Amino acid sequence: MKKALVCGAGGFIGGHLVRQLKKEGYWVRGVDLKKPEFSPSAADEFLILDLREEKNCQTAILGPNHESFDEVYQLAADMGGMGFIHAAECEIMHNSALINIHMIHSSANAGVKRYFFSSSACVYRDMEYNELELSEENAYPALPDNEYGWEKLYAERMAMAYGRRFGLTIRLARFQNCYGPEGTWKGGREKAPAALCRKIAEAKDNDTIEIWGDGTAMRAYTYIDDMIEGIRMLMDSDIENGVNIGRQEYVSVDELAKTIAEISGKKINLKHIEGPVGVKARNFRIDRISSLGWISQFSLRDGLTKTYSWIKDQVEINKSN
Repeated sequence: MKKALVCGAGGFIGGHLVRQLKKEGYWVRGVDLKKPEFSPSAADEFLILDLREEKNCQTAILGPNHESFDEVYQLAADMGGMGFIHAAECEIMHNSALINIHMIHSSANAGVKRYFFSSSACVYRDMEYNELELSEENAYPALPDNEYGWEKLYAERMAMAYGRRFGLTIRLARFQNCYGPEGTWKGGREKAPAALCRKIAEAKDNDTIEIWGDGTAMRAYTYIDDMIEGIRMLMDSDIENGVNIGRQEYVSVDELAKTIAEISGKKINLKHIEGPVGVKARNFRIDRISSLGWISQFSLRDGLTKTYSWIKDQVEINKSN
């Protein structure tokens, strides 16, 4: 039986990844500052550890019988939506850098065979919506739009350096915006799909919701099931260096809000206000992940239908408590 360690297993993507690994027959240890918020972890063992501290990374990396893990999935990070990324630059760089420094170092010393790092499309520069799509090599010359992206780029290079020195197999995924059930949907760290689902679920017919910026920023969103499949395919592959994982279905923020409103069956008016928006657009190629046979199975509307239904239920539960 293969053994896997999932760091960040209390989070959205990490929690879903644990479930997938268990379906595949792995023995899984989950590690995080907190357990999953919305459903029990599927992990065989779950440790509450602050991975900013090196001794906790050393504890996490020792297998159940003090043997090495076959695979480590490093998804632990201090992160959130654009509002959080804009307001917490220092916390993001400090906390995530410590986690990534200690985890790759501890993994190398423990003899881990395969190491997965969850990077981000935030490593790329700002773009215009009609620019040609970027390939993974176009991350350089580097010009990320925010500090979250700079930290991710540094962590990529650190993982690759340890891979060369210690013989680890390193796999680097650059995630596009990921959404779906059991993702953060309130509290300031939620991303645009969840925030808009919440606002519309809370609104009455013909209400007005607020949107940061002018609503023209273009994005692509990837449903959680597609993202998990991409992670697993990449980890089992022989593709080195960064790999984009994301659905190429571009929409503006206004279009995203209107799609959710249509799903809800409500007439919703949009009011644009000042607020952090991020890049105008990110257009990306997916040749590398597609070469493994990965195909996005969930259209934006299909994924948002599932996500809106789940968040609407959470809003109702919240009201009754």
